[in-house]
Amino acid sequence: MTGTARANIAHWQERCDMAAAFRWTYRMNLHEAVANHFSLAVNEDGTQFLMNPNQMHFSRIRASDLLLLDANDPKTLDRPDAPDPTAWGLHGGIHRLVPHARCVMHVHSIHATVLACLADSTLPPIDQNTAMFYERHVIDGDFGGLALGDEGERCAGLLKDPKTTVMIMGNHGVLVIGATPAEAFNRLYYFERAAETYIRALQTGRPLRVLSHEIASTTAAQLDDYPGYATQHLAELRRILDTEGDDYAS
Repeated sequence: MTGTARANIAHWQERCDMAAAFRWTYRMNLHEAVANHFSLAVNEDGTQFLMNPNQMHFSRIRASDLLLLDANDPKTLDRPDAPDPTAWGLHGGIHRLVPHARCVMHVHSIHATVLACLADSTLPPIDQNTAMFYERHVIDGDFGGLALGDEGERCAGLLKDPKTTVMIMGNHGVLVIGATPAEAFNRLYYFERAAETYIRALQTGRPLRVLSHEIASTTAAQLDDYPGYATQHLAELRRILDTEGDDYAS
């Protein structure tokens, strides 16, 4: 795509960051077929947002492919390029009702989904990565089927506290939010790693070494404020894609 053509597409850099996140989510095998979805708010109140096209594989999504949607448009599903109905129900509800949820990423990654299937889906602070999410995740224990009808709005109600950055969707998967694509993707990456550590620790059958409330709280706060690592994480992934000649930014 030429530079002139790029200039005619709104929110180009945001689109490129999102496309890179899609490509890397595929490389890490965090996606599931064509069933998962990411979105990014692009206006002040968060109701206009970019989202992946209906049932397009993460490995092929380019910056120019992303749909620009309005959470308040009741005719969205009548568009010729209408988004996936469940993606619209979930992300539309969140962007309409939770303005601070600027970037929303939902996947059925293996270890996060295993955690979501446990009777107690709490992620205890047993290492640095799990401590990152201490008192920052909420468990949705009322899975109501696909995110159609008011299911998205119900989920949105669990994200009203700005401190909550991860929703473990019981019997379903995981959803993370962030201020930027870099922040949300970094959180998605680390949550899957944290869930894997916990699941593998459980598999040993041995007692867990759980951090105290004080240490877990301190570690989570330190990671919240750690300068620039989420931004640099995505920037490095984009450099790798660029070096390989990947077409994500087209």
